[in-house]
Amino acid sequence: MLKKVFGSAVFGVEATTITVEVNVDAGVGYHLVGLPDNAIKESNFRIAAALQNNGYKIPGKKIIINMSPADLRKEGSAYDLTLAVGILVASKQIKADDLEKYLIMGELSLDGNLQPIKGALPIAVKAREEGFKGFILPSQNAKEAAIVDGLEVYGIDNITQVINYFDKDEKLEQTIINTREEFNKSLNFPEFDFSDVKGQEGIKRCMEIAAAGGHNIILIGPPGAGKTMLAKRLPSILPPMTLHEALETTKIHSVVGRVKENTGLMAQRPFRSPHHTISNVALVGGGSYPQPGEISLSHNGVLFLDELPEFKREVLEVMRQPLEDREVTISRAKFTVTYPSSFMLVASMNPSPGGYFNDPNAPVTSSPAEMQRYLSKISGPLLDRIDIHIEVTPVPFEKLSDKRKGESSVEIRNRVTAARAIQTKRFQDSKSVHYNAQMNTKQIRKYCELDDASMQLLKTAMERLSLSARAYDRILKVSRTIADLEGSESIKGSHISEAIQYRSMDREGWLG
Repeated sequence: MLKKVFGSAVFGVEATTITVEVNVDAGVGYHLVGLPDNAIKESNFRIAAALQNNGYKIPGKKIIINMSPADLRKEGSAYDLTLAVGILVASKQIKADDLEKYLIMGELSLDGNLQPIKGALPIAVKAREEGFKGFILPSQNAKEAAIVDGLEVYGIDNITQVINYFDKDEKLEQTIINTREEFNKSLNFPEFDFSDVKGQEGIKRCMEIAAAGGHNIILIGPPGAGKTMLAKRLPSILPPMTLHEALETTKIHSVVGRVKENTGLMAQRPFRSPHHTISNVALVGGGSYPQPGEISLSHNGVLFLDELPEFKREVLEVMRQPLEDREVTISRAKFTVTYPSSFMLVASMNPSPGGYFNDPNAPVTSSPAEMQRYLSKISGPLLDRIDIHIEVTPVPFEKLSDKRKGESSVEIRNRVTAARAIQTKRFQDSKSVHYNAQMNTKQIRKYCELDDASMQLLKTAMERLSLSARAYDRILKVSRTIADLEGSESIKGSHISEAIQYRSMDREGWLG
């Protein structure tokens, strides 16, 4: 007897429906075809034990299972439940009249319990697109899949629940979540708050500007000045994610199985902080079976590279193109996948290998040659993509011991959100540009017009501070954001002069 059961495979951030055809015939043997990987080939042992421990068995007949389309590679242990249900129905141990209306996925333990799977959200999106009535999957992934409306999602703990649902008409509890409610729940209670930071008003202002315009930022300062503390709090002042952004972000994290258990939608912007020993494949994504890298996991959020010069140079160089295109394409001989990677880059570094720069009281000093070697690890083209460079100085004791609380993240975020609203209106006709940091040369000329006094100020600063040509556009973009924060239509001299301060590393005496 031939029976069809439906599962799904995930490629990139999209899912493809897999038809599992199970044929039970006279004879002996178990044949699994359709390009399964080792995890799927081993599934017959897990399935045999799980069925045995729940009063069923794999029949001693000839079983042929085809996973269609047969030329597409299937991987992972998430097909265990699909195969098990197919075998039971094809061997007439249970009856299942509506089997073709459901998509079934799950990894089996030997006692019949289910383990969580990866990619539940993209699979659910595809199931709804293709008109399936329901999606049966492990209960740990149920909330994630239930984000998709118009699809019945049933979270189960054991294979007997599925058997009884089809064979004995026992009801399964449908998982229903209110997406908007889930989304708004954790919005106003960030884990890290700017009110915890003592002093550093200038740097907080810098962070506010970076968040308002989506600008990449690099913090330069000695150890213990608060660079990491400030960077960790940046996501708390970014504008709340839109529902579309939250779905996009959850999808990527779902593919790698990083969505927290019993969590539906990711409402908080991601913050990723990879160690400096990371490989370029781990950063941008890839591998023999491509997976999203850190830059895609930080999509719609923040990628924090602590101690930037400690990263291998080729690792930093592979980030150049994704920073510009806001997506990364990974090509293999048989297929190509594209992962979105629109993130804010926040980097931090010590000003010298010893950690201290031009400080006569410093415990460690570095020679000019050591300084040059240290700073040359960061290439000009990478720095070119960082709009704001700011020096962080240590906090004096008076500020550290001050009992007063600083401004909270929620207050700062309100100003940032208002500035982003101005930019959304400004770029409403553009598909690729949503905030100031993404402006191209043509848009900079259109939206960053200066009066004569401001132009003269910028000319003088560039000549006197020996600012590079690449700093010119960056200063204009940042000054446009400062004007937006103040609600100003035009860019004034004060906005230009503040933006000029945020180009430390373009001045002589820093890089080459």
